[in-house]
Amino acid sequence: MKMSFRWYGESDPVSLEYIRQIPNMKSIVSAVYDVKPGEVWPEESLAKMKKQCDDNGLIFDVVESIPVHEDIKLGRGDVDKLIDVYCENIRRCAKYGVKCVTYNFMPVFDWTRTQLDKVAPDGSTSLVMYWEQMKGLDPLKDDIHLPGWDSSYTQDEVRELITAYGEIGSEGLWANLERFLKKVIPVCEECDVRMAIHPDDPPYPIFGLPRIITDEAALDRMLAIVDSPANSLCLCTGSLGCAASNDVVAMVRKYSAMDRIAFMHMRNILIMPDGSFEESGHLSDCGSLDMYEITKALVETGFDGYVRPDHGRMIWGETGKPGYGLYDRALGAAYINGLFEACEKSIRNA
Repeated sequence: MKMSFRWYGESDPVSLEYIRQIPNMKSIVSAVYDVKPGEVWPEESLAKMKKQCDDNGLIFDVVESIPVHEDIKLGRGDVDKLIDVYCENIRRCAKYGVKCVTYNFMPVFDWTRTQLDKVAPDGSTSLVMYWEQMKGLDPLKDDIHLPGWDSSYTQDEVRELITAYGEIGSEGLWANLERFLKKVIPVCEECDVRMAIHPDDPPYPIFGLPRIITDEAALDRMLAIVDSPANSLCLCTGSLGCAASNDVVAMVRKYSAMDRIAFMHMRNILIMPDGSFEESGHLSDCGSLDMYEITKALVETGFDGYVRPDHGRMIWGETGKPGYGLYDRALGAAYINGLFEACEKSIRNA
């Protein structure tokens, strides 16, 4: 596997100088953050990011993400032109060494949490989603600003988008994903880039918005749209795992054996009795997922793709972007390294 770390560019309080000190750290996961969805990424920005990583002994070879414009998801407006721009961005990323592009097809909101700083008994803070805090919220009537929502949208724009997605429904969203993939994946094949779709987070409807990348049947359907290694998964254990109905270990084993996982986001979550969840430490005992069995499934199926420690808690007084501090993600990387080494040696010595 190739260990990687999310970096938000020069504005990130976590520097490349610190990231490179994490054992076995190889790749940087980043993006061009100052360009709106639907616009072409400047080559100068990609070249600069590549050089910054090279100067620190790291490789910029994973993009997370090239955002998919809402009009592509809705199938409206100048869709073909927007997809052409997306393809051009893939070509430009490939020119500077990118091998994997993560994206999602979630309507309006990339992810939904109700709180970013829930204090745990040990004093750490983390992201949570509590259904109790969601009760009574209606974005069609109220001014709501939940974590993870794109602040560039006005409330009126949010309402219009929610209404538009309600009109096309899940099958409309599937049709637009198919249109997108059938144009994008051939470009990826030409450029030796793997597209990696991120599951919906959480993987069930929020405020009536359709969610389609949610479970095994949905992943099977998505992969069958274009049956190519270039059309693969960013399998996020935390996103899929916060639905108790998803057998994450079995899904990892299945899709890794098919060579359809390009990127693993590895994190743990604690599912509450009512379906709410808290993001926990990476250790298996901290949450509801068996991180050892997940790693074992990857090793036994010969996984050689990218891995990153996903969202971490804020610990030891660190401040910064919630979920993306240095300390707990570095601990997560060390833990994941240990799991991989143990599993790999166990297989060799069997």
